[in-house]
Order: sequence, then structure tokens, then C-alpha cells
Amino acid sequence: MISVCVLYPRTERSRFDVDYYVNKHIPMVIKCLGSALKGVTAEAGVGGTEPGSPPAYAAVCRLLFESVDSFLAAFGPNAAKVQGDMPNYTDVAPVIQINEVKISK
Repeated sequence: MISVCVLYPRTERSRFDVDYYVNKHIPMVIKCLGSALKGVTAEAGVGGTEPGSPPAYAAVCRLLFESVDSFLAAFGPNAAKVQGDMPNYTDVAPVIQINEVKISK
């Protein structure tokens, strides 16, 4: 199992519309990726490590797939649509990392 993590850095000047992301973008992503997608979480940053400090990331999304190949096969044909929707909710480029899931509970 792999996890595709999409992290949206937060700065004082960055824009991130959590409502749009959760209610429109993520449902569209789920539909585009179809049965290859084995699970998804969408999380909004609420704070940093120090009390009252801002989060490092405005949002984090985790997309679960059986393999890198299944992710690429599902995402490739939909990349333009998924990435083309980004200006509707943010003005920052995400950091993307693919991980091998070692523990899931």
C-alpha cells in the first residue's frame, strides 16, 4: 500500500479555501481516481507545535493506493483536471510525497 501525501504550505500571504477543498475538490478527485483509490483523508491545519502558533501547512491530503503503478494509472489521465482546479482553492504549489505505508490502524 502506498500513500500519496499532498501538503499545502501555509504562509502569512497564502490563500487556501478549506470549504471549497473539502466540499468540491476532494469529491472531484475521488470520482476521477475511481476504484484505484483505496482511501482518502483531507485535513486542515489548526496549529503548530507551540501553543497559539500557526500550522506549517494549510492542509494535508493522503490518498491511498495499492501501488505506485495503480496511482499513476489512475492519476495520469486526470492530472490536468485535478491540477487545473487548484486556483479555485489555493495560490500555493503543494509539496507531494509518495510513501510506503508501514503501519495502518
